[in-house]
Amino acid sequence: MRLVFLGPPGAGKGTQARMVSEKLGLPQISTGDILREAVRRQTELGAKAKAYMDAGELVPDGVMLSLVDARLAEADCHRGFVLDGYPRTLPQARALDEVLSRAKQRIDGVVLIDVADDEVVRRLSRRRVCPQCKGLYNLDADPPKVEGVCDQCGVELITRTDDSEGTIRNRLEVYRNETLPLVEYYQAKGILAGVPSEGGIQKVFPVIMEKISRLRQG
Repeated sequence: MRLVFLGPPGAGKGTQARMVSEKLGLPQISTGDILREAVRRQTELGAKAKAYMDAGELVPDGVMLSLVDARLAEADCHRGFVLDGYPRTLPQARALDEVLSRAKQRIDGVVLIDVADDEVVRRLSRRRVCPQCKGLYNLDADPPKVEGVCDQCGVELITRTDDSEGTIRNRLEVYRNETLPLVEYYQAKGILAGVPSEGGIQKVFPVIMEKISRLRQG
């Protein structure tokens, strides 16, 4: 089964995508992982992506699509995959469909994790990061063993600058502008499953699996 996970920042889509990939025995694929691996392996596409990243620019859609295409062509994706963080825009979604169509494949289901803006702000403003090892914590869901201190390094945790309320709300506005057309696109195809992110990770996961089961049944 070929799945896409959508949701605003702080929705927990990465965590849920990982749990679904483990449950179904499918690879979880995120654009961040693809970029880091391509750069690490010093591939031609990785070098192109790195040039943009080093210049502080976004990696163009064409380069990103080529990286995703190459990853989806690998053997572990033949049975399916769980895409996390891609596509982000309508042009990316259409381009992905074209790539899959050439391989006689298609996206089978899109899971949209829905979270209210105020809840996103609350969740992200409660995040803390270790400036040394980059370990992430959440003061509610995954707090450090000692308040304010990294479990691994013993270094004082900090709040990232992009986790301020103003920045979070700007990110949410960008998300809405980019993702609403994407939601309508997949909804028109009849493969969109909306899931409210309420009740914590362990309560949301069974709902997602039930929705995926329904998508499988057509």
